[in-house]
Amino acid sequence: MNPIIIVVGARPNFMKMAPLYGYLKSKNLPLILVHTGQHYDKNMSTVFFDELGMPKPDIYLGVGSGSHAKQTAQIMVDFEEICEENKPSMVVVAGDVNSTIACALVSSKMNIPVAHVEAGLRSFDMGMPEEINRILTDRISNLLFTPSLDANQNLMNEGVNENSIKLVGNIMIDSLLNNMEISKKSRIHNELNIVKGEYATITLHRPSNVDFKGVFSGIIEAFEIIGKEIPIIFPAHPRTSNMITKFGFEDRVNQIPNFQMIKPQGYLDFLALIKHSKAVLTDSGGLQEETTALGIPCITIRENTERPITVTEGTNTIVGSKTKNIVKEWDNISKNKGKKGNVPELWDGKTAERIGRCIIEYLEKH
Repeated sequence: MNPIIIVVGARPNFMKMAPLYGYLKSKNLPLILVHTGQHYDKNMSTVFFDELGMPKPDIYLGVGSGSHAKQTAQIMVDFEEICEENKPSMVVVAGDVNSTIACALVSSKMNIPVAHVEAGLRSFDMGMPEEINRILTDRISNLLFTPSLDANQNLMNEGVNENSIKLVGNIMIDSLLNNMEISKKSRIHNELNIVKGEYATITLHRPSNVDFKGVFSGIIEAFEIIGKEIPIIFPAHPRTSNMITKFGFEDRVNQIPNFQMIKPQGYLDFLALIKHSKAVLTDSGGLQEETTALGIPCITIRENTERPITVTEGTNTIVGSKTKNIVKEWDNISKNKGKKGNVPELWDGKTAERIGRCIIEYLEKH
């Protein structure tokens, strides 16, 4: 069998691909791990490979940052050469980043089967670059691995062949459950001098929130109010840190009571932070899922979500970016302990195995 290429490029991909890589490796399948380098600094990339038990990538493209067009184009040019040289039997991509659509597009045009992990998610907001990546990747993939029934329905509504759609569950939860025990060794709470269950964790990185001064200012105002009640831990994405500097918000952020802005954390320390938070405030897609799995109230600072199951079944509440709405939901959590939820079907830590079996079956038939 020719090798299966597994593509990673940005931090969320690593958590999704680590369990699948491990399963396929256990079946002695020939694998090539390609890291595009879309996320490239140590805290956003290298530490995740170390902690998730993934080997050093076989191929590292090192594309770095850039505009959507430049980044996507560079990945496509480099990845085409990899496919020409290695003649893969399949390319597996995950999520919705530029690496995902770039490698899927190259593979599809070269008639190489594409498997999309985390297919079918929709925010129905075409202003999000990720939404464009999701739709286009799903349209050209041969196997579409969905985390929930709503994702299946989205794909069928778009005319995708039902035989290509495989409901497998949420692979992010595989990594979460696999690393829950080892995360107990984290010393992050001692290092930050915080008490478990008595702080909030915040992540923020989406352009719609941090690239517009007025919007970002309103969000910071909510943090100023919440910080009067509870310690806040803010692992700051490089993009967000840059915008804080650009807009001159440093002094304002530094004056928020009980507020610690820290560097992005490794997976295990971050998992320990989330697991013991009173609440999480975020614009991340993956964190909406992880908080639902952990039963932690989540305030999503967005107007929509491509993961509605975290709202209908889980602990997630969508509030948008206005100060009053963020604070209102925080008050609900503070006074009433926030939203209770259930863990959705097939979020059981066995998704990688289900995906792996489907891939093997597909390759045996083709």
